[in-house]
Amino acid sequence: MNGFDKARAALTDLTGRSAIVTGAGRGQGAVEAEMLARAGAAVWLCDVLVAEGEALAARLRGEGLQAEFLALDVTDAANWATVVAAVTAATGRLDVLVNNAGIINRKLIRDMSPAEWSKVIEVNLTGAFLGIKTAAPVMAETGGGSIVNISSNSAFSGHYDPAYTASKWGLRGLTRSAAMEYAEAGVRVNAVCPGLIVTDLNRGSPHLAPMIGMTPMARSGEAEEVAQLVLFLAAEGSGFITGEDFVIDGGFTAGAAYRRVARETGLL
Repeated sequence: MNGFDKARAALTDLTGRSAIVTGAGRGQGAVEAEMLARAGAAVWLCDVLVAEGEALAARLRGEGLQAEFLALDVTDAANWATVVAAVTAATGRLDVLVNNAGIINRKLIRDMSPAEWSKVIEVNLTGAFLGIKTAAPVMAETGGGSIVNISSNSAFSGHYDPAYTASKWGLRGLTRSAAMEYAEAGVRVNAVCPGLIVTDLNRGSPHLAPMIGMTPMARSGEAEEVAQLVLFLAAEGSGFITGEDFVIDGGFTAGAAYRRVARETGLL
């Protein structure tokens, strides 16, 4: 294999690796799980959506890929322990964890109950904490691994969804703290921060058009684009990257508001 082929393999080849993707029953998580499986990994799709997860795993196996489904409530520490134990029993190792599971509650502070607030934080932030706490020591035992937390570009602003926004800001902090704690053990931890990504779950949403209008690249993103970034962070080619935020939002966070002002005042 020449130098170029080695470099390409380092970016895309997960042969012999095992991976867990949470929230993999549908939407962005499903696409991420499929991308990792097509890269050669043995992937465990984990979700509370049992029927959807089992159907996707079966479809991937039918195409000759390594995919299994395990029910997982990410807020349940015991459930996490069971899932990680099942993966390591099957493969002897755990190399990749994608903390993708998340929920949203589009309510303002004035309208949100404490229980609603807690539910979002539990799933989006505590779920990732439990995943890291359970998976990182196992990864360390077998030479290291990569953990990818799916945050959001909402983690760089004040979004009109306070619980979701707080959870995604929290994921950025958790990512950096975990990266420092596990660096010497060979476990890398990074955050992917998508902007407007269109899936079947939001394709008809009324906020798409104004968001696209504000986005410098004048389009929404696709789940496959996020999955490609996840694959890069999971693979060996990103081996010197840890504790970082990767924004993938068509330039929205970089300066969408200033761009809008520039267009409205004739500068652009």
